[in-house]
Amino acid sequence: MTDLNNWSLIAITIAFFCVVGVIAWFGIRMTKTARDLAHDSGMGEALMGALFIGASTSLSGITTSITAAAAGYAELAVSNGLGGIAAQTFFLAIADIVYRRANLEHAAASAENLFMTALLMTLLSIHMLALSIPNLSIFAIHPATIIVICVYIFGIQLLARTHEMPMWLPRYTSDTRKETENKKYRHKKHLGQLWIRFFFYSFIVAGSGWILAQLAVPFGDKTGLSYGVVGGFFTAVSTSIPELVVAITAVRMGALNLAVGDIIGGNAFDTLFIAAADVFYRSGSIYSAISSAEIFWLANTIVMTSILLMGLIYRERHGPVNIGLESVALIVFYLGGVIFLTTASVMKIIF
Repeated sequence: MTDLNNWSLIAITIAFFCVVGVIAWFGIRMTKTARDLAHDSGMGEALMGALFIGASTSLSGITTSITAAAAGYAELAVSNGLGGIAAQTFFLAIADIVYRRANLEHAAASAENLFMTALLMTLLSIHMLALSIPNLSIFAIHPATIIVICVYIFGIQLLARTHEMPMWLPRYTSDTRKETENKKYRHKKHLGQLWIRFFFYSFIVAGSGWILAQLAVPFGDKTGLSYGVVGGFFTAVSTSIPELVVAITAVRMGALNLAVGDIIGGNAFDTLFIAAADVFYRSGSIYSAISSAEIFWLANTIVMTSILLMGLIYRERHGPVNIGLESVALIVFYLGGVIFLTTASVMKIIF
């Protein structure tokens, strides 16, 4: 196998963006297939986005974290997951900019998206609690890993019940997009064929994520940046490209709940990155091997998720430059975090 450490920075960068292009290309096709599945199966866009799209578009990211953890790069593995959540929440603000009719969080109101955001807050908080006792482990696995997995599975069951029998309904306005408006996309293709195509595209995206993981380590070595910055920004953004592609494609197709559900569902699934990384990291609890950069990403994602939840509840119809005030705040917190961590890493202030 070719030793990537012998590649030049230019060669690694070119390969990096080529892989990102593959992820984007198949991400578009996965979105269209998911939209058809959501309508033809009766699953609905929000549930389809939160479960299958969110998890599938995150396959490249979890592959990256697992590969990095197995190789002993704990900071890269954890920051990739947490940075991915921050990046994807930022992408939701980008999707809001693309949707010009009204604030996206107002138009895509649903009980499922509200519930999934609250579940995401819970999962992130469990990781924060684990950091208070980072050295606790059983067979080199932190108890929080098991708790996060169990809470996620239980939360998904409650999400399905919320979809079937919602106890909360949004107030519909002229700017609220209902899924029934997308019935013009309905087709007669067999569901089995759609599922095969969907999982095929998912497999390509996951394989591309593994390649990104191989490129991330030599990229960090040659740039001199910490793995917390490389994982939290470069690999996190790159492996989150499918979410951005799906969100923008779904918005342009009018499938707004699919766009929001994809981001929030993907974020909830991304909390499992740390759990998976903890299992594959064999030098003890992965929480004891991370730096202040990962703690910063975790705190920043909790703040950003809280802002998003408030935006989904408040449902501002029109805000600054025709996007929601929460979208403006998300942009500020994400870009501010990236600038701060990059500057701190280059100047060797705290890392």
